[in-house]
Amino acid sequence: MTAPARVKWLAAPSSVAWLEQAIAQPDLVLIDHAHCERKAAGVALQLMFRYPSDGQLGEVLSPLAREELEHFEQVLQLLQRRGIALRPLPAPGYGAALAAAVRKGEPERMLDSFLVAGLIEARSHERMALLAAHSPDGELRALYGELLVSEARHFGLYWLLAEGRYGREATAIRLEQLAAVEKEALAGPRADAAQVRMHSAGVEITPPMVGGLG
Repeated sequence: MTAPARVKWLAAPSSVAWLEQAIAQPDLVLIDHAHCERKAAGVALQLMFRYPSDGQLGEVLSPLAREELEHFEQVLQLLQRRGIALRPLPAPGYGAALAAAVRKGEPERMLDSFLVAGLIEARSHERMALLAAHSPDGELRALYGELLVSEARHFGLYWLLAEGRYGREATAIRLEQLAAVEKEALAGPRADAAQVRMHSAGVEITPPMVGGLG
């Protein structure tokens, strides 16, 4: 199995071990994917409510939140067709690790929030690309392949929001720092197959990322 083109937001590519686990537990990954899409919509809405005086956030993030909910509904419909119940799953520590890295004071909090949201979208994009390329299930390959374009656009939007407010250099420097946190959050020991998630542990250890997006 080979990885797709490197996503420059990410400090390390996902591992073959993660991909093997995800392919072996497609129902778990699909359930978790549904939760991820719903959470992504919530993040976009949360940012809109946190910064109500920033009109551009509503223009950019309201359509993004709607699209994330459409993806949630799409995954939910596939689960229902397969007779799989959407149920709560224990979450990996990935999201909590990234949230803990967000600085508390403004304007740093806004920058970090944009970049953390973008990193999560970038990792989702990368892992969906792996599943679209390697899943033995044709229906899942089609689903993940269909969602790839949107996921790439989403992390690009978060980059543009950050760059437009903080400049390219400051954004790229902070992105590199947060990408290192993201890599560490996925660099733990290989989880039991029953604990595989869209954002569970599994990255190849590589040299640190150089530079930012583009």
